[in-house]
Amino acid sequence: MRTSNPALRAETFDISGEAASSTMTVMGAVHKTGLLVFLVFASAYWIWQQFPPAGGAAAAGVYPWLIGSAIGGGVVGLVTVFQKRWAVVTGPIYALLEGVFLGGVSALFEASFPGIAIQAVGLTAGTLFALLLAYRSGLIAATENFKLGVTAATGAIMLVYLASWVLGMFGVRMPFLHDNGIVGIGISMVIVVVAALNLVLDFDFIEKGEEKKAPKYMEWYAAFGLLVTLVWLYLEILRLLAKLRGRD
Repeated sequence: MRTSNPALRAETFDISGEAASSTMTVMGAVHKTGLLVFLVFASAYWIWQQFPPAGGAAAAGVYPWLIGSAIGGGVVGLVTVFQKRWAVVTGPIYALLEGVFLGGVSALFEASFPGIAIQAVGLTAGTLFALLLAYRSGLIAATENFKLGVTAATGAIMLVYLASWVLGMFGVRMPFLHDNGIVGIGISMVIVVVAALNLVLDFDFIEKGEEKKAPKYMEWYAAFGLLVTLVWLYLEILRLLAKLRGRD
């Protein structure tokens, strides 16, 4: 199996030589994903209350929280990828840290574009359920060619973001990527589509985990992997909406 989500690699459900007293189910992964999403909302609401979207000096205080949660989330995420059994603990920790990050980022965007956060949340949820329905109905099939295309596109996007970050350290701004012109908006739309299509790969991967009778703890790991995609999708939708609102 191929997936562009680094948390859900082809080897993830390889349990050869590993006995499992109970096995993973799709519904178990769904329930645990729901819990992780709830934790994201809880910590996002907390940071939102600490730094309401008012801008100015109050907004400046959120940056240490953003940096700390981003670094912490990255470290916990990497630990979870390499220690899948720990996901029952690291998954909720990751969700809380990402909630702080997303809540802080959303508050900053909200200060400039009132109402943008709830729009991004709604569009993310709508995209999730629409693609889940399309996948379950067979309208979208995770064929090998589909997986290859989405994986390649995701890898290209990650390389572009990495190049943008490295160039930014030297004061060089990558053209179009962060602009709110027609090209910049078009680029963001493409990235949103690719992020959304990663959900299809995640659905397929979780379903295959049940078929392969993966151990029960993999439900937590699968939920973590799906949350990684949802966090990326939300951030990209938020950026796209900001570009669109910035043209008004």
